[in-house]
Amino acid sequence: MVVRSEAAPPTPWSKALAEPRIDETAYVHSFSNIIGDVWVGPDVLVAPGTSIRADEGAPFAIGEGTNIQDGVVIHGLEEGRVVGEDQKEYSVWIGEDTCITHMALIHGPCYIGKHCFIGFRSTVFNARVGDDCIVMMHALIQDVEIPQGKYIPSGSVITNQQQADRLPDVQESDRKFAHHVVEINEALRAGYKCAKDANCITQVRKEGKSHQTTSNGNGARVQQQTLSNNGKGENRTNKGGTILKTEAIEQVRHLLRQGYQIGTEHADKRRFSRNSWQNCAPIKDQQERNVIAALEACLVEHAGEYVRLIGIDPRARRRVSEMTIQTPEDQPSQSYSSGNGSSYRPASRQSNPSYASGGVSNGQLDRNVTEQVRSLLNQGYQIGVEHADKRRFSRNSWQNGAPIQSRQVSGAVSELEACLAEYSGEYVRLIGIDPKARRRVLELLIQEPGQNGTTQPASGGGQRTSGQSHQQGQPQAGGEIAEQVRSLVNQGYNIGVEYADQRRFRRNSWQNAGQLKGNANQVLSELNRHLAEHPKDYVRLVGVDPKAKRRVVETLIQQPGQGSNNGVSASTGAASATDQRSSGQRQNGARSNSKLDQNTVQQVRNLLQQGYQIGTEHADKRRFSRNSWQSCSPIESTREGEVLSALEGCLADHQGEYVRLVGIDPKAKRRVLETTIQQPA
Repeated sequence: MVVRSEAAPPTPWSKALAEPRIDETAYVHSFSNIIGDVWVGPDVLVAPGTSIRADEGAPFAIGEGTNIQDGVVIHGLEEGRVVGEDQKEYSVWIGEDTCITHMALIHGPCYIGKHCFIGFRSTVFNARVGDDCIVMMHALIQDVEIPQGKYIPSGSVITNQQQADRLPDVQESDRKFAHHVVEINEALRAGYKCAKDANCITQVRKEGKSHQTTSNGNGARVQQQTLSNNGKGENRTNKGGTILKTEAIEQVRHLLRQGYQIGTEHADKRRFSRNSWQNCAPIKDQQERNVIAALEACLVEHAGEYVRLIGIDPRARRRVSEMTIQTPEDQPSQSYSSGNGSSYRPASRQSNPSYASGGVSNGQLDRNVTEQVRSLLNQGYQIGVEHADKRRFSRNSWQNGAPIQSRQVSGAVSELEACLAEYSGEYVRLIGIDPKARRRVLELLIQEPGQNGTTQPASGGGQRTSGQSHQQGQPQAGGEIAEQVRSLVNQGYNIGVEYADQRRFRRNSWQNAGQLKGNANQVLSELNRHLAEHPKDYVRLVGVDPKAKRRVVETLIQQPGQGSNNGVSASTGAASATDQRSSGQRQNGARSNSKLDQNTVQQVRNLLQQGYQIGTEHADKRRFSRNSWQSCSPIESTREGEVLSALEGCLADHQGEYVRLVGIDPKAKRRVLETTIQQPA
């Protein structure tokens, strides 16, 4: 096969004359064009009619097992680079096992992660698409970063980060579809390679006559070798008589259910003392019985040594667990070691009643934490814990605690209390884990040094009452806002503040007031100072993930004439929520003549409780007659009080016009409600 590839032409910005580098296992069709500094990895399929042109922006990298289908164009601008997984700069980076389907346009600077699917005629430009994302047909992704595991429906136009952050998660059926496409194209690649090999074709024809169906001409021999190897492994295992303990088998089962791979390492006493482990033979099987047989074979092969079980996340390429299953005394599975050195003894934790009662000072977990645990378990999530001393906490370097085994609320709470007692004097946080998406859904700090194992959520405004705040005339960030600030700081996020007058607010044109530094108390103090400096402006709190360089939260905390929307201390109680909302509406005199009726308030409450977003539209009589509505300023908050205030603001801004309330399903990206809430007098 003659591949149409050539060096990059000399240009004012580059005279390197770099040439493509194509792995020998890749298949590149002769009707495709590859120009310049392009690296094509192993087992890649490049179909006919593709144009991969690194003559302006360079270099390009196409990861192992990826398929570039017919008509795809890959190009890059001279300026702008992304950082690949090897920490080098690229104009275009495409990860492993990714599908770039027919007629798609990938234009650098652009990063596309592993296990992604880019649909027909979709465009990705100046963007970063995380691992495991699925982009359907005719979509545009530009100037944004798509988080890992997101689904972009057909025809979507994603051009701002707010849209990207609201995308729904990929479902299991979508993953299966993408994986099926990868397998199909891998078979095509092997078939194309075989078609160019006379020996392979001859073998296929022979097997066709013998009614054998194989994909590479030697499948029968491979199957026989595999069966033979399995037989040897079983015999060797049976000779040893070493059986894994129940805890190790449960750990294997738990890892395999989450899609993780299993590995093993061994070390003699000298290497063990230096923490210098050696790899055993890799375990590629995903069947529980075969994995256990391979583990027992490893124990027999390395009798008299330490052996540990490794759980590996194949997508993130990192270890998720380490467990010692054999010691030199040939007592496998009696001593388990987690990645941070803490012992793994779930049986003792569950069976020791002192942990649930006297083991924790002042009794039990805070009721809010217990409710959080119940909510996570009811949704099918798993529970974990992490701990850190003051030095590690300042560096955001957490260590894993012993896993929470129970799936019952009472059992999980008892294990959590045991963990708090075990790590008294340290920070401890609760982790909620989605086992299907393999990602964290919650990180909640439940213990700080000096709390003696009891959780006392800080309010940040517990020493101020609502009445004092209003009497002094100083807006204060307390209650829910203080809790949110502490949560963001504890998770290592940066805190920023933005403000806007009414004109800028309507245009969604915010001004940056800078980043708030320090611990939670210092941030709250700075936040109150900004509220005092901008009493007549809208002010919002911004949480920023410094690693992913994206916003994780935007919360409106002050509106003109109302002060801080959340300037209520935790001591006021939930019973006064309605009174607070009513008083907030009465304080804004400019809007007193446009109060929402009770039906509208109840409608808003129902929409928010179902996870829907709220929007508004307005139209004068002429536009109303033509059903041509205009959008009001977007309502980004999901807090009932803030949404109601924003609705009244829209009514006041558009007096004498029709105004309607819109309920939006952010996952399905469709409207679930349209109801008129104001008509011209």
